Amino acid sequence: MGHLITNLSLVAKMAPDDYVGFTFFVGCMAMMAASAFFFLSMNQFDRKWRTSILVSGLITFIAAVHYWYMRDYWATNMESPTFFRYVDWVLTVPLMCVEFFLILKVAGAKKSLMWKLIGLSVVMLVTGYFGEAVYRDQAWLWGLISGIAYFAIVYMIWMGEAKKLAEAAGGAVLSAHKTLCWFVLVGWAIYPLGYMAGTPGWYEGWFSGLNMDVIYNVGDAINKIGFGLVIYNLATLSHANKEVTA
Repeated sequence: MGHLITNLSLVAKMAPDDYVGFTFFVGCMAMMAASAFFFLSMNQFDRKWRTSILVSGLITFIAAVHYWYMRDYWATNMESPTFFRYVDWVLTVPLMCVEFFLILKVAGAKKSLMWKLIGLSVVMLVTGYFGEAVYRDQAWLWGLISGIAYFAIVYMIWMGEAKKLAEAAGGAVLSAHKTLCWFVLVGWAIYPLGYMAGTPGWYEGWFSGLNMDVIYNVGDAINKIGFGLVIYNLATLSHANKEVTA
């Protein structure tokens, strides 16, 4: 008990207008809650959906661990935890791409699709990190390369190979695929706003009133938890349809 009290006494104070610290704290708790929900619900579904639910839980669990560190880093240093954030993303974003492959396996999706999406996501993230943390004077260039990789992902899922597979699957799979596509198109578009708000370039002044970390934190909560809930809903619908058929 004494050790706990000592640790609590070391918690940094948070100013009432510290929206970055607030969103780090809320994001951490939301990711923890989502992880518990996904992990505890796994056994109620058929084996073919358990991996998808497991991946959803891993995405939010990895994010929760990183947010735990990032909120402390912010409270101690009052600067953006760029390194921790990109380590989080380089683990979780490829897993989000894996979700597309997992739900499209019923339509015959091949692992080559998964690796293409993973490869593009890694390029998107590595170049984004270079622009935000390493070559800030050329942030616009690295952001452009990152954006090209992002739009390549958008093309693959909206109009390319992934779309054809989703249409072949039809039903709940097609509906879930479309919802995930909207998350990528709209939800992931939040991140370029954060990037431009926090890096120098020709776009300076456009987003000067926005805080990069608040944008990133809100985007993470919406996308990572939202992705998992779409998968959970798909698994629930498939399970219900099987019971009705039986």
